Amino acid sequence: MQTLALKSPGRNGKPARVRLCALDDLPVGLGRPFVVEGRTIAVFRARDGKVFATDNACPHKNGPLADGMLVGHQVVCPLHAFRFGTDGECDQPNVCAVATYPVEVEGAAVFITLPAA
Repeated sequence: MQTLALKSPGRNGKPARVRLCALDDLPVGLGRPFVVEGRTIAVFRARDGKVFATDNACPHKNGPLADGMLVGHQVVCPLHAFRFGTDGECDQPNVCAVATYPVEVEGAAVFITLPAA
């Protein structure tokens, strides 16, 4: 798991943008965990090229979502097969959503935006 620190953290209540990795560092159809400013974030690259990011812990039993498989634009929790979409919503009733983060791919680089502290 790669740990990243913000070089220029958000100031005055503004979000912070962080370069995570090269696009080729994200395996197609799988996820990869990153620790950014103390948050463990799961980043996924779908087969159609879409890249998205969620919190890494499933709210059901804290399953590591980065270890889950992708089905379209949903990640499947490796512990109990709950599915979370790019909007963070779960396919199971009465299960909390996971936080999501805006992701941008610029050239060969992947960037994530964290909310203001």
